[in-house]
Amino acid sequence: MSTGWNSSKKHSERERWISIYPIYLNSKRSLAGGRKLAKDKCVENPTYQEIRDVLLAAGMNVGVENKLHPKERSKELLFCGRIRVQLKNDDGTPVRSEFPTRDSLLEYVGTSIPKLKTRQGKQSSNEQASQPSTSTSKKGKGKGRR
Repeated sequence: MSTGWNSSKKHSERERWISIYPIYLNSKRSLAGGRKLAKDKCVENPTYQEIRDVLLAAGMNVGVENKLHPKERSKELLFCGRIRVQLKNDDGTPVRSEFPTRDSLLEYVGTSIPKLKTRQGKQSSNEQASQPSTSTSKKGKGKGRR
């Protein structure tokens, strides 16, 4: 159980790391519904695995917790998960100079998720599914109304 914020804890301790829920980056949610960024910087239904992969590739210290955001209505596994990220060193300087704030890190994650290989595959399959089929199929004559 969390005891609240404690200034005596160091930035390297997991309790001081920032939390990122997938709902923060979900373009289908409203700002009141939990989204933290502008829609153009968000993605559709991000998962905690995608967020984790992007942050690990950026060289951040990452932890995954099995938590659910309070505003998340769905208890599906797709929407579960909380990512903890170390944003600052013990002396208060950013771990990575490109990400001095939580917002800069969220923007980076939101713009990087669409570049993942798993997202690239989903987009091409969606485009194929949206194309109309050109096959000619005969419709059988039914009995109709009486």
